[in-house]
Amino acid sequence: MKKALVSVAAVAVAIAFSGSAAIAAKCPIKIGGLAPLSAPGAVGGGEAMRDAMLFAERDINAAGGVLGCKVKVVIADTEGLPEKASAIMEKLITQDGVVAIGGGYHSSVGVAAKDVSNARGIPTVFAETWNDTITGDKQQYIFRIAPLSSWASATLWKAALRVPNVKKVAIVTENTDYGIPAAEETSKGLAKNGVKSVIFGVDIGTQDFSGIIQRVKAEKPDYIIVLNTGEAGYNFAQQAADAGIGPQGIPFQAGQVALESKAWWQNVPDGNYAFVQRIGTPVSTWNAKAKKLNEDYKAKTGKGAIESYALEAYDSISILAQAINEAKSTDGAKIVIALENISHDGTLGRIYFPYGSKKDPSVDGKGDEWWHQWPDPAMTMIQYQKEGELSTESVIIWPDKYKTGPAIYVKK
Repeated sequence: MKKALVSVAAVAVAIAFSGSAAIAAKCPIKIGGLAPLSAPGAVGGGEAMRDAMLFAERDINAAGGVLGCKVKVVIADTEGLPEKASAIMEKLITQDGVVAIGGGYHSSVGVAAKDVSNARGIPTVFAETWNDTITGDKQQYIFRIAPLSSWASATLWKAALRVPNVKKVAIVTENTDYGIPAAEETSKGLAKNGVKSVIFGVDIGTQDFSGIIQRVKAEKPDYIIVLNTGEAGYNFAQQAADAGIGPQGIPFQAGQVALESKAWWQNVPDGNYAFVQRIGTPVSTWNAKAKKLNEDYKAKTGKGAIESYALEAYDSISILAQAINEAKSTDGAKIVIALENISHDGTLGRIYFPYGSKKDPSVDGKGDEWWHQWPDPAMTMIQYQKEGELSTESVIIWPDKYKTGPAIYVKK
């Protein structure tokens, strides 16, 4: 029985990555992978993405590789710094010889790096860069499978409106190409529904939030939204808890770093009742590929579950491998054509790009940001309701389509 199960899994992987090897290619075929692996970037997120992209390399090669070659994913440390992004992209392309690029965590890095890959004709599928301008200038070689910031921000303010008697929201955001527009879009959505908001900006990598926390307390908010990436999110949450405005003192939405459950509870022991925005459908609806990757990932990392941005990173490499096979070439322009026509069964679901050179987003009344944008990433809001629990086992409180239980709102 065990051998039969392995055989079925191998067939499933082969179907996902199979393609014609009619055109000879220089082996191995190299695909770049962007990830912040050093401070001030979100190191935990970068390590998760790196591990996932290397799992994608493993699975692609186990299924026969690409164009008759093994694939090698070349990981580049972005450090979360936009000022280094262009040089990193240039090195991947001109020195490492990559034919396509996946991954990417920080929007500011994506904004700074995309012009290089586009000018060089290197197809790039960004995994976790939300800023609308990533795809908003309709560049030929740029694609994205992460949510649009303007769209994802709606889940923030809609969840905030569910807080009983909410009248004022404090938004603590990093001063980056992710944080600033996300905070502004969230503030606009709240304002349209009669809720005031106050935005507090902090620099990426900030460790001591005592000054900001005192300013937040002075506003007496009914809800706090944190838009800080990386380990700084842990520091703010626990420092806020020590000051009486953490998750157990006031309705509190933590940053996505809180999805790394083991690290969350280690760094934020007073983090119960925190709300967290999560990309992807509930675990109960995951497909076989996502479930297998989750088990492999847990075995390697010792974590309780795989994070959403790791799933995105895996899919960004996998979809490029399929596109290269379907293009029967490593030529960038041909890979773009394949991506515009692709239907990829990823860990996040079926990934496709309805808008591009064949159909402009304006045809359907959509803005330019929908160019080469996957339109269907799911988004949920979870809440930790038991100390030490995994984010994948937490209650989904919104939207109603995926809801598994009611929210618990602490009282000030």
